[in-house]
Amino acid sequence: MSADVETMEEQEATAAADAVALYSVSQLARQLGVTARTIRFYEDKDLVSPQRAGTTRVYTHRDRARLMLILRGKRLGFSLREIKEFLDLYDVDPAHHVQLRQLLAAVRKRMAKLSEQRAAIDESLSELSEIERQSLAILASRKA
Repeated sequence: MSADVETMEEQEATAAADAVALYSVSQLARQLGVTARTIRFYEDKDLVSPQRAGTTRVYTHRDRARLMLILRGKRLGFSLREIKEFLDLYDVDPAHHVQLRQLLAAVRKRMAKLSEQRAAIDESLSELSEIERQSLAILASRKA
């Protein structure tokens, strides 16, 4: 039992250390699998606002979490404008109700758009398969 308590205490200490950790742009870029230029781009777009230690940018755990959300949003096809709106709502809506409602609406809209794109892709694949089938049939008949 004391091992379980120790493990929980270690986990809490690690979480607390992470919460106050500061990252350089290169450390953060390496951890997130992006370039430092990408992070600076998001800074230029006011999506993250690192602190300064002299002339060096230092990123907090909060900045890291925001960057992770930005990258996830981009991967899912959301625009930077949409991502910024979600992130800005997080700051002004402590209960996150408005943020979650808008996120849900945006997710549903994105899913509908992807479904439309899937249908268009399926139709194109079907047409291409038919063209392939016809082409192969013509080539086979000319060899005979």
